[in-house]
Amino acid sequence: EGTYTGQYLYFGKKAPIAVGNILPVGDLPEGTIICNLETIPGDKGKFIKSSGTSGSVLSQKTYKTVIRLPSGQKKVVKKSCRAMIGVVAGGGRPEKPMLKAGRAYHKYKVKRNCWPKVRGVCMNPVEHPHGGGNHQHVGKPTTVGRRTTAGRKVGLIAARKTGRGTRQRKRD
Repeated sequence: EGTYTGQYLYFGKKAPIAVGNILPVGDLPEGTIICNLETIPGDKGKFIKSSGTSGSVLSQKTYKTVIRLPSGQKKVVKKSCRAMIGVVAGGGRPEKPMLKAGRAYHKYKVKRNCWPKVRGVCMNPVEHPHGGGNHQHVGKPTTVGRRTTAGRKVGLIAARKTGRGTRQRKRD
């Protein structure tokens, strides 16, 4: 974000600190917003590349630089690793509603098998411990012990509290 067509972008140690320029992280002041960070010098950028993300330079050590990634994790890289100054374009992409099931299907198809989520009470008793019965209800407590057998471990596993809270007695 912030770059435009026809803008001159500078690259190298002597490049000015401006949006779009690429410099070694060792030459950047603390607090600089960066993207497209190299992990190993010369690997062409592996971190902070998805739309709307940015990292920041936290501190400079003797031979290393500490970077804060978009996840909040801190990463220590060599001072000679390069990064682009600025934020990746396309911020706000996740805020757009998916609107239809097909888009959710394709989104999660490339990630992992976590969509659609089917509730256990909708299933038959052979498929889930909460399944079966004449109405969609669990029918038994959802808290299970830590040493329960593998197929029965669904719901609140080894719960200390279950959200029922302690009642406050009225003081006379």
